[in-house]
Amino acid sequence: MTLNAKPKDYSTLPHILVVDDDDRIRSLVSKFLNDHGFLSFTAANADEAQDIMSVGIFDALVVDVMMPGRDGKAFTKALRQTSDVPVLLLTAMGEVEDKIGGLSSGADDYLTKPFDPRELVLRLEAILRRRPIQKPVSKKYKIGQWLYDPAVPEIVGAHGSVRLTDVEVNLLKALMRRPDVVLSREDLAELCGVDAGERTIDVQVTRLRKKLEEDSKNPRYLQTVRGKGYLLRVQEVVE
Repeated sequence: MTLNAKPKDYSTLPHILVVDDDDRIRSLVSKFLNDHGFLSFTAANADEAQDIMSVGIFDALVVDVMMPGRDGKAFTKALRQTSDVPVLLLTAMGEVEDKIGGLSSGADDYLTKPFDPRELVLRLEAILRRRPIQKPVSKKYKIGQWLYDPAVPEIVGAHGSVRLTDVEVNLLKALMRRPDVVLSREDLAELCGVDAGERTIDVQVTRLRKKLEEDSKNPRYLQTVRGKGYLLRVQEVVE
């Protein structure tokens, strides 16, 4: 928590979405990008990536090819029907035909696993040099005393900002997509890409509630609906 500190301006950093079903690779790539001049978000599969993209704008995507369900090529091909956001595909396959298939799906570049993360950074920088960085989404959301910008992993108040974890960001975005509507623990677990166990979501809600609420034991905004799930009271602010 960084109360009484001036909020860091993340809006100037390139926003990258890392989509990979491998928890370890996803975490390592995200951390390396954050340490090297990017602001990264993560998704465990194509459906989760779509949910995150519905509330945020990204400058580039790093997408694994071999994912269960909709793979990286299918996701990229579908994405190209509505967006020209740059996509860099990651794959364990290095054959020429595989690379051609990836690029034919609409990807901008292709990197074979295992790879040096420094090369990933250089390739992303090259992609972004060819494309102006987009402005972050203009919509913001008022939650009690806090203002939340979906493009930045923090909430900002009158006295400073509070950093949110990846899971807290995903949880908040999932709840914001349907404000004042009850979402079950199972729905939230799926949207957040975490274990569907009841206790997992309860723990994450408790942690997020401590950051959002003035009195977390008597919440006004992130509320529990007994036997059904959780809902978020939020007000959209367009600047």
